[in-house]
Formats: sequence, C-alpha cells, structure tokens
Amino acid sequence: MGNNGTKVVVLGVGLHPFGRFPEKSVADLGRTAALEAMKDAGVDYKDIQAGYCGRVVASAGVGLSIFEELGSTGIPVTNVELACASSSRAAELAVNGIKAGVHDTCMIVGVEKMPRGMLPLGFGAGGEVSFVGAMGLALLPGEYALQAQRHMALYGSKPEHFAQVSVKSHRNGVLNPYAQYQVPLTLEEVMNSRMVADPITLYQCCPTSDGGSAVILCSEETARRYTTKPIYLVASMGATPIYTPGEVNLSEGPTAWLAQKVYEKAGLGPDDVDVAQCHDAFTPGEVLTVEKLGFCKEGEGGVFVWEGNTEITGKKPMNTDGGLLSRGHPMGATGGAMITEIVRQLRGEAGPRQVANAKVGMIHNAGIGGIQISILST
Repeated sequence: MGNNGTKVVVLGVGLHPFGRFPEKSVADLGRTAALEAMKDAGVDYKDIQAGYCGRVVASAGVGLSIFEELGSTGIPVTNVELACASSSRAAELAVNGIKAGVHDTCMIVGVEKMPRGMLPLGFGAGGEVSFVGAMGLALLPGEYALQAQRHMALYGSKPEHFAQVSVKSHRNGVLNPYAQYQVPLTLEEVMNSRMVADPITLYQCCPTSDGGSAVILCSEETARRYTTKPIYLVASMGATPIYTPGEVNLSEGPTAWLAQKVYEKAGLGPDDVDVAQCHDAFTPGEVLTVEKLGFCKEGEGGVFVWEGNTEITGKKPMNTDGGLLSRGHPMGATGGAMITEIVRQLRGEAGPRQVANAKVGMIHNAGIGGIQISILST
C-alpha cells in the first residue's frame, strides 16, 4: 500500500540541447536526454518501473518509441499532453504514483520537434474553430500584449520593463551551453526589434524549438542507495482557469490561487524561495508571475524586474538558464528543462549561473488547459 508521507526525490536530470536539429528524430532527442539523466542518477534502465512522455506536436506513439530505444522491459509508458506544461504534469503524475506505492522509480521524458511560425490554436475538440479562435483571441502574443497593456494602464509599468525581461534572459542564456540562443541582447536591440503585438517586440517572444529533457524520480528510501544529498520534490500541483465574473478567462488565471496551495502543502512561503523558473513565453509572463507567486506586490512586477531583482544576483533569481525566451521552448520538453535547472541550482552545479546558497526552488509552468507549480528543496 502507498504512503502519502513518502518523500519523492529528483534523482537524475538530463537534456538534449535546444535549438534546430533537422537531422535528428524525436526519438534521438529523447534518448540523448534519457541517457544523460540515467548517468546523472547512477541508475540502469532496468531500474525504471514506469515511463511518462510529455509531448504536444509529436505523434501519439512517440513515448513508446523513445522508451523502446532504451530497452523493452515491459514497463507502462504514458503519453501526457498539456501544451507547454506537458512534462510538468507528467512529473506530477509520477510523484502521485510514487506516493501511492504504485511505482518506485519513474522517468519522465519530454520531447518536441516544432514547426516554425505561430502555433495553430483556437480549435475545438473536433477541429472546428472555437469562439476564442473566431474572435481572434487565440493568438498568444496578442493575449500577452493585452495583459501588458492592462498592467501599464492600471499600474504605470512601462514597455522597457517588459523588454528588460528579455535582456536578462538572454544574458543568462549565454551562460547555458544547452540554450538555443547564446547571444546577449541590449535593451535597445530588444525594443527596436520588429513589433509583434504592442508592446511585445520580436525579441520578447520565445522561439519554437527542437529539444529533449529527462527527469528521474524515486522514493526517498530508494534514493539513499544512490545519493547522500537528495533534492526533494516537496510539492507539485496543477490547476485550470477559474471563472470570475467580469474577468477574462486566461490560462494563467489561477496562478496566485494555486501558488498559495503549493506553499501551504510545502510548509513554505515566498520569502523561502531562493531561485525560480517561470513560463516566460512572452516577456509579460515574468512581470505578471513575480506578482502572482508573491515575490512582490500586485502592480509592482515591472519595477521589480527593472531594478534587477530577478537577476542571478537579485532577490528572486528567475530563469537562470535563459528561460523559454533564450533557452528555447520545445513544448513537451520545457517542464523537464525547468526541473533540470532548479535541481542543478540546488545541487550547486549551475556553474557561472549559480545562485549563492540556493536551498529552495520554485517552478511555474503554464499550458493550454492549466498551469503547474512545484517546489523543490535540498
């Protein structure tokens, strides 16, 4: 029988570099990340009892094809799709399985090879255009731009506050050998790049990417055989939008509500978080998320970022690996990449990106169909 008091450990993490790899298959990307994670964990594939594959664009059977490249051992493999948060949700499912005693050691592989250009959104279950798509509200740059415009109108934030998110993220990406973009950008370059949806310019939009990530989770008891310095995944929860009269039903709407639940479950608060990852598909994402996670007061996110508080040396370092904006965003792999960076930070293995004395990390990831928030600690 399971024990809800069972602690879950992130035993190993791995990545395939993010970018464009036309010569490689999705299975190639997943295999590379998985082998790196197993080496990091010190486990063999025969030790993995269940597999989860986060993917969006990739075909229905991709999870099985990836895990079969590692071995045919009969383990159950589950494909998980939650857009950008696919492998974040897969990790929560694995955590629940470990806590319930169904499995002990699980591997999550996230993969994607994405086409260039805008994602085709706004369709119903049968492929018909939904009311959101028909009204032109399914264009994500537009949705984020409207949120930014509202923030500027209500709180006086400025376009350069949002642009600074990209400057910071690309500066961090230079320090990450797995990042798609490893070139710094100045504030002027960001603000003068082609306008996409006012105030969001081209360099304030994340790229579509190819890439892979892998995370190995296990019980604390099993982890003792492999490490004396475990990283615990202490809380992981998901939520979908909550209807609020007079408010737009945004996909990231329940962030503040869910963050409070995760803090309560972990027995921690915003002041305890040393390093964080957030869903910065577009620059307003970080400005809004620092408020919703409780790192600053509502309306102060723009100034909070502008004053350097989310830099590696700031009060709340965020997206130290470059985030979606610079690391890249192969949707199925993004959640695993977020876990990977937080684990490396908490282990003290982030090299030039290292946040001093990081003990608690937080992850916010948003997908079409809900958000995922997690807290990890030493």
